[in-house]
Amino acid sequence: MRTERLDLRAAALYRGTFAPTAAEPVDGGELPPGWEGLTFPFDVPFADLRPDGTPARDGILPEIDLPRRLYAGEDTVFHRPLRFGAEIAQEARAGSIVEKTGRAGRLVFADAEREYLIDGEVAIASTWHDVFLEAADADAPPARVEPAPPSADWTEDAALDARQLFRFSALTFNTHLVHYDRSWARGVEGLDDLLVHGPLTRILLLDAARRHDDRTVAAFRFRAVAPIFVDRGFRLQGSRADGSSEVLAVSSAGGVLARGTVTWA
Repeated sequence: MRTERLDLRAAALYRGTFAPTAAEPVDGGELPPGWEGLTFPFDVPFADLRPDGTPARDGILPEIDLPRRLYAGEDTVFHRPLRFGAEIAQEARAGSIVEKTGRAGRLVFADAEREYLIDGEVAIASTWHDVFLEAADADAPPARVEPAPPSADWTEDAALDARQLFRFSALTFNTHLVHYDRSWARGVEGLDDLLVHGPLTRILLLDAARRHDDRTVAAFRFRAVAPIFVDRGFRLQGSRADGSSEVLAVSSAGGVLARGTVTWA
């Protein structure tokens, strides 16, 4: 178990870089849903990192003998808000681990289950989904990208540059090379450019959903679908339904890059 006092600094730094219209963090105020991803940054010793900068031995998942590790999504249930100034604890344990064989060869889907507790009671429960992959195949055809729905209740334009990617890496102590080393991203991972963090996209989508709906977030299901690259414009869009909203990150060509479902209380 890890514990920390929820101070204002990380939230204020995130707000100043990614959410300037959000309410300024104040002692006793609520941490916005999704921003719990800024707490308890990665703390794996340098010796326990993989060559790509991701954790090899994190005390949660077993060591997996595949060279690439990517964030695939997250499922989160919000029971009660975290408040600045409160002492919070995080318990983390391994969840489902499933090995499969796909078009790109062997892969392992591994979940980390995390609970954020206040006074011993669960405030937020989240399951983080990672996928471990074989070395990138430079000759592999690009994956098909699903077209986004032709209409939405709201849209927002977005684009992220290398300075913002660096800041999010620094805030979360994320040393994955795909976010700041172009030679690694292109030459080893087979990507077009630096990759926008999946956990950052998750927060951006949930923040956007909340800007367009004043209901209380009860749960959020997020999936990274296709790479979002630095310096490339994309849009955030949402569609409302009874009790829920679908939120998407959509490329300039109209393909779905990430999707989330917000369940409202």
